[in-house]
Amino acid sequence: MTAEIVLQSVVSGLMFGGVIALVAVGISLIWGVMDVINFAYGEYLMWAMYLTFFLYAGAGLDPLVSVPVNALVLFAAGVLTYRLVIERVMRGPIFAQLLSTFGLFVLLRYAAWLLFRPDDRQAQSLVSNGVVKLGELRVSTGELVAFVGSVLATTALFWFLTWTKTGKALRAVAQDREAALALGIEPDRLYAIAWGISAAAAGVAGSLVSSFMYVNPLVGDVFLLPGFAAVALGGFGNVYGAFAGGLVIGVVNVTGGTLTMPKVKLALVYLVFLAVLFMRPRGLFGGRRQ
Repeated sequence: MTAEIVLQSVVSGLMFGGVIALVAVGISLIWGVMDVINFAYGEYLMWAMYLTFFLYAGAGLDPLVSVPVNALVLFAAGVLTYRLVIERVMRGPIFAQLLSTFGLFVLLRYAAWLLFRPDDRQAQSLVSNGVVKLGELRVSTGELVAFVGSVLATTALFWFLTWTKTGKALRAVAQDREAALALGIEPDRLYAIAWGISAAAAGVAGSLVSSFMYVNPLVGDVFLLPGFAAVALGGFGNVYGAFAGGLVIGVVNVTGGTLTMPKVKLALVYLVFLAVLFMRPRGLFGGRRQ
């Protein structure tokens, strides 16, 4: 095992980690604002990949061109999810909230299985087949574009949360719902927006990875489990920590598979995850920071 191979795996891990970071930020946003775990998040991404494929197959849209379409469609799906499902269980016991998102996970997965079967499909992109050379290092253009797109989308979300009126209101609700109510902020409207933004992040991620990954009804697992590990690593509800955690998980995932065996790379991810939970239960960056 040469240093060059290790460095190549680290770079590849960062490319994958950028997408995991965007997924983790979407999961963390919901947890930070509402204390709800969305088990169906990977299925949002899976449906976004199917939407990208059918836009490519039916209308000839490049996956990169379909990014804003996916973001808008998934934003609407997220708002609809909140209004039809989550809003009805918010005042119920925590188990009702957990089971509602788990039930949504089962519904979305097996609806895709029924409609599309387990066949692999892939949208082709004009930039997916190239290779960028950085000295001896090589990065596929599809992965590089996905990384850059994920970082840009995450940066835009951070800017929204920090500088816009709605973003500041979301942060206020996350920090103290009762105080936000006293200031005239409507939590229900902001909860719907948070679900929409979270789902839109999955839509963007789905479009970005569609050019170099096959979509099938199980593809959400590739992103959901590492995404949850990244959220825990960065601190539950801390969107900035979730982004950093996603990069770390991506590097551990790919580099661990290179240094050991590909079959055990997820085990290494969860060993890191468990080690952090034992030593620092609130995550590396602490929880609940919007």
